[in-house]
Amino acid sequence: MKITLKRTDEQVELIKAMGSRNRETAYAAQIALAEFIGPVLAEVINNAPTISNLFTPLQYNADDNPSIPLDLYYDVFDEDYIRVYSQSVAGGLPTNYVQPTASELKFATYNLDSAVSFDRKYASRSRLDVIGKTFTRVAQEVLLKQERTSANLLMTALANATSGNASFTAKNRNVFRTQNANRFIMDDLNKLFTKMKRVNASWSGGTPAGARKALTDLLVSPEVVEQIRAMAYNPMNTAAPTGTMDKDSTGIPATDAVRNAVFSQSGLTEFFGVAITEVLELGVGKRFNDVFDTVAGNTDYLDNGSTSASSVFNGATEEIIVGLDRSRDAMVRAIAVDSETGSEFNLVADDQFSARQQRIGYYGALEEGRMVLDNRALVGLIM
Repeated sequence: MKITLKRTDEQVELIKAMGSRNRETAYAAQIALAEFIGPVLAEVINNAPTISNLFTPLQYNADDNPSIPLDLYYDVFDEDYIRVYSQSVAGGLPTNYVQPTASELKFATYNLDSAVSFDRKYASRSRLDVIGKTFTRVAQEVLLKQERTSANLLMTALANATSGNASFTAKNRNVFRTQNANRFIMDDLNKLFTKMKRVNASWSGGTPAGARKALTDLLVSPEVVEQIRAMAYNPMNTAAPTGTMDKDSTGIPATDAVRNAVFSQSGLTEFFGVAITEVLELGVGKRFNDVFDTVAGNTDYLDNGSTSASSVFNGATEEIIVGLDRSRDAMVRAIAVDSETGSEFNLVADDQFSARQQRIGYYGALEEGRMVLDNRALVGLIM
């Protein structure tokens, strides 16, 4: 992500005016730049390929008392009560609220802000590169806060997601382990598709009316992407020709079409019709993996290749793979819109610096609230 100011005559004069010795002229130029660059920062933040932007945006007026009518997101005949996960403060522990479907959900919002400053001499010398880097840092800091807030909420909702009426508790969870420890194969992805279908059964446990829900996105670590690339040359069978698992049996490769498709995708943005998002914070010992380990606690999940044995998640040796169904508005990001500027991100000139300090500062913030309205849109694999 990079914000670059074009070196036009108008922008050069505006930057020079910010370094003027006339305080009123300099401050007016700072305000003009803030009004210009604020909507640009909002656009950059909203289009960054991050976990935070997996949430569906829901705009509301900044002075409003926002709420969501849950019956518009659920079939009113589906269930009597639902689980809604949300946070009252940025980065706080997500809370599970049990809500009736025919109710207004009042949600808490919070501010994500950033403040930066630079030496006035850079404005006097028309250093547009320094100004651009400064605003890039503003967007980066807000994105970082959004990313961690979103990961906390997403992992908490996933770790506790359950459905179905199986007699064995672990079989009801939306998270289960791969067929083989520390290995991701096509059979695991195939089972995720089936799990997503079962999770989205109707209130009576039967076939839902309307469109069938499906897996659309996978959030994975670089190590999982490595194993997907290896499908171009590694055996793909999960059972020996006799019908039993045998590591010494002759491996059966994937079809040529599948292997060629994987081989030709150097970036690997899609596999089996599912969008692949590579997240560096996922993986053994990484930040988001540790978050899932913490919020999962003593929750047990099915063991590798088992339908009867289960154990708790071990973040020191295992990693989580997150599957999403983005065809339904299950994850919502409510964002306040300023009534004066119409922008989601408010950038203002910081007036805390005196003339003696010879610095120019900016302060930016946005107000948002995030919720997971339906954890049936989340599934996971432990590898």
